Amino acid sequence: MNDLQGFGFVVPHWAYWGWLAIMPLIMMHFIKRESLKKQAIPLTDDEKLALKLLEEDNPIASDIVSNRLTKTIDKMNDFIGVFIALWTINAVVAYAYEVIMRYVFNMPTIWVHEASFLLFGMQYLMTGAYALLHGAHVRVDIIYIKLPPRGRVGMDIFTSVFFFIFSLALMGTSWSFFQSSLGMNETTIETWGIQYWPVKLLMFTGALLLVLAGISKLIKDILLFRQLGEVNQ
Repeated sequence: MNDLQGFGFVVPHWAYWGWLAIMPLIMMHFIKRESLKKQAIPLTDDEKLALKLLEEDNPIASDIVSNRLTKTIDKMNDFIGVFIALWTINAVVAYAYEVIMRYVFNMPTIWVHEASFLLFGMQYLMTGAYALLHGAHVRVDIIYIKLPPRGRVGMDIFTSVFFFIFSLALMGTSWSFFQSSLGMNETTIETWGIQYWPVKLLMFTGALLLVLAGISKLIKDILLFRQLGEVNQ
C-alpha cells in the first residue's frame, strides 16, 4: 500500500475482510451472554405473555408446518441474517471516524465511503433470504388479501414458480460475474482499490440462500395447504 502513503490511516484490505468475518461472531457472543444473564432473572406474567406471542409469530419457533429440512434452512438463514445485520455497526463507527477526521483534524479518509457502500451492498445481497423467512418482502395484496387462508397459501405455491425463475437466474448470473471478477483480479476504481470479487461471491451466496429459503417456504406452504384441506373436510 505504498501508493497510499500520505493519506493518513488506511485500513488494509485483509483487515477489512477479516474484520467483517469475525466482528459479528464477537458481537453475537456478547449478546448471547447477556441474554443468558437476563434469563436467570424471573420473568413477569406480562413478559411471559409477550415472549409467547413473539414465539408464535416466529416461523422458526413454529413446528406446525415444518420438517427437518425446513428447520435447518430456516435456522441457517436466521443466523446469517443476524450476522450480516451486525455489519451496520461498522458503517456507523466508520462514518463517525470520517466526520471527526475530516472536520476536526482536516484529514479526510479515502476508504470510509467506499468501505461502507460496499458493506451496504453486500448486506442487501445477503439478507434477501432472511427477509423472505420473516415475511418482510413487499407484497402486492390487492387480490391476495381477499382470498381465504387456504387460497392464500395456494397462491403462494403458484407464484413460487416466478420466484424460482428470478432467483435461479440471479444465482447463475452472479456466479458468472464472480468467475470473471476473480479471473481478472478485479478491484474498485477508487484510490483504495479493494478487491471486488468477494462482493460478487456474496452476490452468488445471497442468491443461493434465497433459493434455499424459497424451497423451505414452498415445502411449508405445501404442508400447510394439505393441513388446511384436511381441516375443511
